[in-house]
Amino acid sequence: MDRKILQGIIDIHVHAGPSVAKRALDAADMLIEAQKAGYAGFLVKDHFFPSMLGTKMVEKHLGDGSCKVYGCMALNNSIGLFNLKALDTARHMDAKIIYFPTVSTKKHIDDHKKAAFIGSGKSSIQEEPVVYVDEEGNLNEKAIEVLKYMAEYDMVLGTGHGSLWEIEHLVDKAVELGVKRILVNHPHYNVNASYEQMSKWAKMGAYIELNVCVFKGGSKIGTVDDIVAKNMIDACGVENIILDSDMGQIDNGSPVEGMYNFINLLEREFGITEEEINIMAKRNPAKLLNL
Repeated sequence: MDRKILQGIIDIHVHAGPSVAKRALDAADMLIEAQKAGYAGFLVKDHFFPSMLGTKMVEKHLGDGSCKVYGCMALNNSIGLFNLKALDTARHMDAKIIYFPTVSTKKHIDDHKKAAFIGSGKSSIQEEPVVYVDEEGNLNEKAIEVLKYMAEYDMVLGTGHGSLWEIEHLVDKAVELGVKRILVNHPHYNVNASYEQMSKWAKMGAYIELNVCVFKGGSKIGTVDDIVAKNMIDACGVENIILDSDMGQIDNGSPVEGMYNFINLLEREFGITEEEINIMAKRNPAKLLNL
């Protein structure tokens, strides 16, 4: 596809600095690239610290008005886990997505015992592994309070890096409590959900994340076979998929170029159309973030 396909994209998963993790670019670099490409917006995700301070600043001082820069917060050990005060502060700072634990989950830590996580940073204190759903399927009480708050203020829930057991019960409880905007993060990677499970979540009203970074044809560090992307789209439907880059890792290339290259792969290998890209990379992210 022509590079015009990039115009209007909202990439809701970009790992840009500053961060304790090594990143290929910072939010200012990303804004310059995104504006040049014609993006309508992007969201900076950090596992360790709320990103709104940086995103608001670069948009104000470097933005030309064409591209919005959004922030988020992940409920990891570094901000006190299910910290209602931090959540309230993040909402007042216009956090667009609140992620349940990512790097602090037992699942994530166990998965990276042999090979260090590329998005980890220097720390003098080890992560304490978090499991927020017990063996009977009950969520941590503080996690439930977070979901109630998010439902009350119509905030976006990102499901994070929990186990399949945790994500299943998290989505169920979130819907039960009235959380209306849910993004199931990379269920094909880390979570290891089946296509049937993804379809079930989509039918419950959640968006399913399709992130460029994890695919073999998507980035230098990708490990997932490209056909999985087509299978996910077929199982869930383009109206329930959000295509984002999940890029910005050191030495892994530009998030903008990664997105563009993968869009062309989807067209070339699987016949994904321009209209389908527009739905997954532009319309759906806008609906999720209520723009």
